[in-house]
Amino acid sequence: MSDPPPTIRIVDRADSAAVRRLSDALSSFNAEATGIDDGRELFAELRDDAGELYAGVHGWSWAGTCWIELLWVRDDERGRGIGTALLLAVEAEARTRGCSQIALMTHGFQAPDFYRRHGFEQVGEVKDYPPGSADLLLRRRLG
Repeated sequence: MSDPPPTIRIVDRADSAAVRRLSDALSSFNAEATGIDDGRELFAELRDDAGELYAGVHGWSWAGTCWIELLWVRDDERGRGIGTALLLAVEAEARTRGCSQIALMTHGFQAPDFYRRHGFEQVGEVKDYPPGSADLLLRRRLG
């Protein structure tokens, strides 16, 4: 007789410790499979005088690629070059880490033109996500 299947519980909000465990386990697997163990998190933030976050970037580097997961500037701070400054800071750090490219995903209604102005090219697309738009994979090679 076989064991009953495990009970899978789906929730709306993940436990941060469990997510970290999944990330660590997958990173360990990737390092073992590739022999590349240079993964590092990347984070930068800007806060106002009250300590409120008004811009930031989060991602990581691994295996010669710097991945930007999040880059955000509060509405009232946009148009002042802050996004560009964050992107340039990421690029400088990526180069320091030996990365040859930066990659990210952005929706068609978010900031693809911003990234294109900074030398990113579209290399992939998930159409109709969300309906009527797309999720775009962009990359910038670092020369």
